[in-house]
Amino acid sequence: MIDSKLVKALRLEYHPVATVWTDIKPVPAIEFGTHKFGCVMFHLVAAAKGRTAVISRDTYGCPGAGVGLGFGNRYLDFPGGCESFYRFLSSGCGEDPVGRQIAEGIAASGNRDMADEFLYGERYVKNADATKRFVDALPIQDIPAKYVVLRPMMEHDLNSDEVRVITLLVTPDQLSALVVMANHEHPERENVGIPYAAGCQVMGILMYREQEKDHPRALIGLTDLSARKNVQRSLGKNMMTFSMTPAMFQSMEANVEGSFFHRHTWASL
Repeated sequence: MIDSKLVKALRLEYHPVATVWTDIKPVPAIEFGTHKFGCVMFHLVAAAKGRTAVISRDTYGCPGAGVGLGFGNRYLDFPGGCESFYRFLSSGCGEDPVGRQIAEGIAASGNRDMADEFLYGERYVKNADATKRFVDALPIQDIPAKYVVLRPMMEHDLNSDEVRVITLLVTPDQLSALVVMANHEHPERENVGIPYAAGCQVMGILMYREQEKDHPRALIGLTDLSARKNVQRSLGKNMMTFSMTPAMFQSMEANVEGSFFHRHTWASL
């Protein structure tokens, strides 16, 4: 675990995770197979437990993660294209003959749960039009790097241009402490947000957008129900993500001394 006052004060169970843009593929590293399905949140968990994971334009696992980590609009690759995705996230593709045919193919491949969701929808968004508005509002981009790497944070990461985001896996008490710390020096600003998005998108493109602001916020994630289901076995039920810029991490690190971390309320928690 990194030697950090903030990490020690929080008593984190898992390593902070650095999101890195690079043209150099790390070795060794875990990676999904080319164009194989997988949830990138598994890579986040692996990194939090001490491993390195690499994602490319051919190994992002699912269209949402391709979008979320900055590899362009990969919803174009969703079975049936963007229109099918708009229905998938809402009420499903069962009323569309092409959608039913795609679902039959998915079921025949053995993924009956995915086929069911394709037909009847995840129901996370009211309808396809609302899903389209959600996608249109995402800060979709194609990053200027070959790879996104998720790995345990190192001390030099706080001053590296390659490191875009620092993400912590935290309990509700630790999350509460981080919200307080994010506002410790500048409580007049809204320094933490909870956006609606996939878990990987919160720690990816939404944080990339925050970096462009004069006062970047931290973002709380793992409110994505599908991501929570995927990582429940490895993390349990009570973990959330807290993503921030390296600069915000440094700011909170500098403010640990003299803060509530040394008072009775935090000690009781």
